[in-house]
Amino acid sequence: MNAVAQVLAILQGLTLIGVGTLEAFFYRNPRFYGMFLIKPDEMKPVRLWVVNVGVENILVGLACIIGVILLPIDQTVGSTLIFAVCALHVIMGPVLVITDRRLWKSGIAEAGLPLLVIITALAF
Repeated sequence: MNAVAQVLAILQGLTLIGVGTLEAFFYRNPRFYGMFLIKPDEMKPVRLWVVNVGVENILVGLACIIGVILLPIDQTVGSTLIFAVCALHVIMGPVLVITDRRLWKSGIAEAGLPLLVIITALAF
């Protein structure tokens, strides 16, 4: 996997860790109500899913970064981790939009960078 794809994969991993941290630990913050489409009276009912989705994003982001770290040791394992993480998010982007059209920006953000990782890795 080329250096550009590796840098983009690390950026994807860091993005997932950042978003996961917001989801798991800061979803109650009024600044993020619009991002998560959560209203103040829904905080308790959504806690279960939002914290779990946040931790999942953190772990998947770590997997992407671990994939980059593993590339020099085992190209197949490292590439597989990176491609799996990115493919998941390329699919999840449209799922967000299908679920709620108001999430179109999130859908683009969800799928855009991982798609770029895949294209860059395959093109060069």
